[in-house]
Amino acid sequence: MTDQTRRGGEPATDGGRIGGRQAETGFAEEDGRLTLRERKKLRTRQRISGEATLLFIRRGFDHVTVAEVARAAEVSTMTVFNYFPRKEDLFLDRIPEGRELLTRAVRERGADESPLAALRRLTLGLLAERHPLAGVGEGFEHFWRTVLDSPALRARGREAVEEMEDALAVLLAEAVGGEAGGPGRDVRLAAALIIAGIRAAFAGAAARQLGGDPVDEVAVEQAEVLRRTFDALERALPGFA
Repeated sequence: MTDQTRRGGEPATDGGRIGGRQAETGFAEEDGRLTLRERKKLRTRQRISGEATLLFIRRGFDHVTVAEVARAAEVSTMTVFNYFPRKEDLFLDRIPEGRELLTRAVRERGADESPLAALRRLTLGLLAERHPLAGVGEGFEHFWRTVLDSPALRARGREAVEEMEDALAVLLAEAVGGEAGGPGRDVRLAAALIIAGIRAAFAGAAARQLGGDPVDEVAVEQAEVLRRTFDALERALPGFA
């Protein structure tokens, strides 16, 4: 992933990508499981989110209307809302993908793999491939700065964290079956601690990138932070380790 800019240092969009951020959710366009209609819808979704992202980063999220996004993407305002029910989801468009990855990691883990081990594997794997959901990459400071500058985006981010926590609690309950709620098996507490740990690691990486630290250095340190985080979680939550 590269940090592409337009003349004057302005962030650029390339097929929905800004600063290494690919605006898509679900399967990649080249995935053979997608029908022609699904590929067309995905391209439209990417175009809308890509244009929105560029406008938001250039002018600030709160200063851009959905109608302006629609004009830039050459679609109707109704079409924008068909793909993105809320304006905030135009920018934080990977929230559904995050929930899906979380779900698959826990439900499709190996027979001898614990829920915490599966989540450790997921987070470190996303970081290793510089997936946008890892929060570390070239040009990501544009993304983080836009979020921090917008009360609406910060509020949606907090809501997304709560959604992740709720989803994880359900997954952990499934994982331990009838033992949920037993000694050391409080799924609500476990989900809250796990999501809080991951969120803290994210916040640290974001702060370093906003401070101008080299991305490669941030990625190396982030991997170590995540390992320490999951080591601590496994000690605190032996019922899920």
